[in-house]
Amino acid sequence: MSDENRMYELEYPSPEVGSDQADGPTMIIALQGYADAGHAIDGVSRHLRAALESATIASFSNDELIDYRSRRPAVTLEQDHLGEFTDLQLDIRVLRDANDKPFLLLSGPEPDFRWESFTQAVADLADKYRVGRTISLYASPMQVPHTRPMVVMAHGNSKDLVGDLVTWDARLTVPGAAALFIERELHKRGHNVGGFTAQVPHYLSQSPYPLATHQLLTAIQDATGLKFPLRSLEADIQRANQQLGQYMEANPEIMHLVHALEAQYDQELERYRQKHPDMRLPGEEAMPSGDELGAEFEAFLASIEDGTNAPEEPTSRGRGELNGPSSENIFPLGEDAGETDEDTDPGEDSGEGRRPE
Repeated sequence: MSDENRMYELEYPSPEVGSDQADGPTMIIALQGYADAGHAIDGVSRHLRAALESATIASFSNDELIDYRSRRPAVTLEQDHLGEFTDLQLDIRVLRDANDKPFLLLSGPEPDFRWESFTQAVADLADKYRVGRTISLYASPMQVPHTRPMVVMAHGNSKDLVGDLVTWDARLTVPGAAALFIERELHKRGHNVGGFTAQVPHYLSQSPYPLATHQLLTAIQDATGLKFPLRSLEADIQRANQQLGQYMEANPEIMHLVHALEAQYDQELERYRQKHPDMRLPGEEAMPSGDELGAEFEAFLASIEDGTNAPEEPTSRGRGELNGPSSENIFPLGEDAGETDEDTDPGEDSGEGRRPE
């Protein structure tokens, strides 16, 4: 039996992975267990699998890749017999977004063993299905307040993926991860590849934090044109904000910490915006260029001259509100761009968790 056949099993008959996109489908990598503050990565995979039609393409072998003693899947005992066993499922699925556009999702526990072979297998499958772009997802605990918009940091080899999102303003050394190995291999093979990292308030990193999941999915939508149903996440965010507000009211000493983090966040975000005036947060519309504004205004004047219907005044895109709940609610913030310390290691393993249903 070949090493590839031992690593994974292809579904037969294989589900259709066709795409109208000229450059092939997007692949999203959401591996649990590395950087998953706020259980955001687990939340992404669970939400997409629950909300969208999906079919398994390839199932990876747990016996080859997973250390059961380090993870110990939960087993339910029901009185006098064994009940439910938690399934550690590491696979690639094809899903269809809200507009019926196909994309791939690699999700499940990050492998404990054989990263090099796993990386080659994933890259081979990306070649097989002609993946056009790949986005790896991470969530890092940072010293930021929950009362400011959440920042999603971006890195990658493609301007189309990174766009105007916030990027690291410093050289960082972080612990390695299987997803980072895949990014490197796909880059070597000429694929467009990037990574998005949600900056989660460090004091909330051990609990499910649905806003981080929401903002990662919003960043993917902005970068790829995929469309995801997010209404249930917005409801989860409102509930989490309500609970957090009640907790803050009962613990005023926590607000002193939050106010200090707010001042630091505002200062750093202003510094970054001055240096990168085109930066945007997930859900914000990109600022139009001078040429775009000029062309739009010329079209407006021309419409007046020829008598066609025209808006009352030229319209232009600007930085709007984040998609999701009103900004009057408690909206988590993003990260302190560019400054890190031992407590803000973007590779810190926050463990695995479960997003509340």
